[in-house]
Amino acid sequence: MDRRSLIKNAGIAGVLAAGIAPAVHAQAAVRWRLASSFPKSLDTIYGGAEVFAKAVKAMSGGKFEISVHAGGELMPPFGVVDGVQAGTVEMAHTVPYYFYGKNPAFALGSAVPFGLNARQMNAWMMHGNGRKLMNELYAAYNIVSFAGGNTGTQMGGWFRKEIKGVADFKGLKMRLGGGLVGEVMQKLGAVPQSIPGGEVYQALEKGTIDAAEWVGPYDDQKLGFNKVAPFYYYPGWWEGGPEVDFFINQKALAALSPENRAIVEAAAAVASSDMLAKYDALNPVALKQLVAAKTKVLPFSQAVLEASFKASMEVFAANDAKSPEWKKIYADMRAFQRDQVLWFRFAENRFDNFMATQKL
Repeated sequence: MDRRSLIKNAGIAGVLAAGIAPAVHAQAAVRWRLASSFPKSLDTIYGGAEVFAKAVKAMSGGKFEISVHAGGELMPPFGVVDGVQAGTVEMAHTVPYYFYGKNPAFALGSAVPFGLNARQMNAWMMHGNGRKLMNELYAAYNIVSFAGGNTGTQMGGWFRKEIKGVADFKGLKMRLGGGLVGEVMQKLGAVPQSIPGGEVYQALEKGTIDAAEWVGPYDDQKLGFNKVAPFYYYPGWWEGGPEVDFFINQKALAALSPENRAIVEAAAAVASSDMLAKYDALNPVALKQLVAAKTKVLPFSQAVLEASFKASMEVFAANDAKSPEWKKIYADMRAFQRDQVLWFRFAENRFDNFMATQKL
């Protein structure tokens, strides 16, 4: 079988698995830089960009290469949108809710409190209006987005003291991933802190903050949070299924050949699915190790969840009034979510809840 027939019959996944690149010999060499918002030590969330770059290089026969740079290497972790918008770098790998301050609607591209889970987010983006609506927003920043991964539902964070009720949040300084959940937490009495992932451990160790959330057991264990805070709460109700995105400069993307554009889209799909699968594979083992090391894994009480939900709805209503982009996208997301919750209740949730009670 010749090279062209093999690619046609095997598809992109087969091409990658076989290490065979499409015929792009006539293509001029392309070199891009990618600025990540994440520390290199996290092979999961930072690693998603490396998976992407490797796939692009493989599918282009080495003619399209993307160098990946950790948060702070080329620009601050929270400065990557400005970098892509200005064309300082061709692309970034980040979480949209970091840029809530630019427009509240950015958060809807990744996760909002009591929002979509990972599968629902993927469905909304791919077969609902999610990607279309978010790219309409990002166009004002010279950006086009592609899914770049998902962590799945996250943990609720590490605390120096127990959270028995809503009153325990009063005055508590907590590192949180985005401005939206920070506004919700303020309504509960907490004092939100915005700190890049690579700096959270030191802040928690020194007592600059009283609590911190990042992602889940695998990443959190690597970052050492269990060494400086004994209480590990769940779930992270503000991140039911946070999408990580590739942000690409519009002009850089438009300058690509159709073949290279297709390669970018395919590589993003590979990286996106790989990240969630990797977290699902690694988190269970890490959680067992944390429990064995005496971490106290505790659920947020029903009262805390209900108070958090109420506070979230108040913040959402305020955003409706101040951002027309938020109002439009949020309404679409919630309409989609209502049907998703109904469907999951009948099939997924019943199955999962039953399996959780069985001895395997």
